[in-house]
Amino acid sequence: MVNRVELIAYCDELLEVGKFKDYCPNGLQVEGKGTIKKIVSGVTASQDLIDQAVENQADLLLVHHGFFWKGEKIVVTGIKKKRLKSILLHDLNLLAYHLPLDAHKQLGNNVQLAQKLGISIDHFFAPQEIAVLGKIKEQAGSELKQQIARVLHREPLHIESDCLISRVALCTGAAQSYIEQAIELGVDAFISGEVSENTWHIAKENNIHYFAAGHHATERYGVKALGEHLADYFGLKHEFIDIINPV
Repeated sequence: MVNRVELIAYCDELLEVGKFKDYCPNGLQVEGKGTIKKIVSGVTASQDLIDQAVENQADLLLVHHGFFWKGEKIVVTGIKKKRLKSILLHDLNLLAYHLPLDAHKQLGNNVQLAQKLGISIDHFFAPQEIAVLGKIKEQAGSELKQQIARVLHREPLHIESDCLISRVALCTGAAQSYIEQAIELGVDAFISGEVSENTWHIAKENNIHYFAAGHHATERYGVKALGEHLADYFGLKHEFIDIINPV
């Protein structure tokens, strides 16, 4: 077991929270028990994940997408009331890391996914260095599509090019807007979670492959890696729970 304050201080330092300008507070978002024995981690603090954390007797719920986003209503009504009520009623700590978890160079979403796809990283780019650039063994777009599908257990949207792929840029989640920065770096393919209407035209007219692999699917691995690291470091129980989201 570990004191909550000690664990959070360790996480904040490990992820260098102070370096990031973000759309939400990073770190402790809802205070619960003072002592942590079990962590449940997941991508988003949805009601389903909260309920499963409670059922699995977690003391701390660790997520990538937490609460209190810029631009959202500040009143506690509707689903926000229900979620917060469940958390407070069960004295559950909610710990969330957004951009710091995207960008971390060992545990981050982008590094973790790149490793799983066999991409050898040699450069970080985009604001706050949250995107990665690297090399893979030269292959056709259809081969990389199959590899993404095997790793993520879902078929990505593939905007095809006639070029072979050896230079790949990757940024998980809603990162489709970084495609032009990736093109300037000379990539053959760009992978993100989400896609926009204009992404099609940018990829086609620049003759690169583009893969939209799913916001949720691409961001499962950072929070899982962080939960496993904390469990090892502090001697805690940890369980990653994947609440399926096809988006």
